[in-house]
Amino acid sequence: MNTRLFLCLLALMTVACSSDVSIVKSENPADVHLQLGVRYLSLNKLDIAKENLLKALDLEPGNVAAHNALGFLYEKLNEADDAREEYAKALDLAPNDLGVQNNYGRFLCEHGEFEKGMVLLEPVSINPLNDRQWLALTNAGRCQLSMGQKQQAEAYFRQALQLNQAYAPALLEMQKLSFEKADYWSAKGFLQRYLSVSEHTPQTLWIAIQTERAQGNNELANEYQKLLLERFPISPEAKKIKP
Repeated sequence: MNTRLFLCLLALMTVACSSDVSIVKSENPADVHLQLGVRYLSLNKLDIAKENLLKALDLEPGNVAAHNALGFLYEKLNEADDAREEYAKALDLAPNDLGVQNNYGRFLCEHGEFEKGMVLLEPVSINPLNDRQWLALTNAGRCQLSMGQKQQAEAYFRQALQLNQAYAPALLEMQKLSFEKADYWSAKGFLQRYLSVSEHTPQTLWIAIQTERAQGNNELANEYQKLLLERFPISPEAKKIKP
């Protein structure tokens, strides 16, 4: 999921999304800096984003959205300790905030704290007030995968797709799981659904290569292999291909 969509849907539900850096008028200076910070973050201008988010917190230390956004920014900077601190502050300020629970739960799972992550993700995934449950369901599924619980993970991904059949991250995970189960037709089907809403990644192409070879479709497998080498020549998947 791209950064802009991730932030808009998960982190900062009250902030409008834009491809430029114009701001919504506000009488609260902290909100102005928050919005600027989020928009610069969506443009991957991390230094300017950080400056604005820190300014927002200087003006309003209890700004939950700013702590949440800053946590995500620190993740992008690979500063996990600072990210954890910001997410924890946001959760302490707003224990029932769905965006914070989702972000922090995902973060914890990605850093090996699976049980703590699921404690946050599970309630968000079933909360009827959450109109984007598929996000939390997919994060919970990935957490289960990291725990080696493929059956439970698949259940989460399928629930996510029942709510949003075009959600690319869940479709990608189902492509992988279907291939691993040798359910090659399903893997092909999930790939086609994925490609209707997103573009190939090194992962999708690698799995597609293996899927077609498993079915004896060497010509199509070679086409996927050529595409992988052309589009992602330095990816780990491309390096697996023997010259």
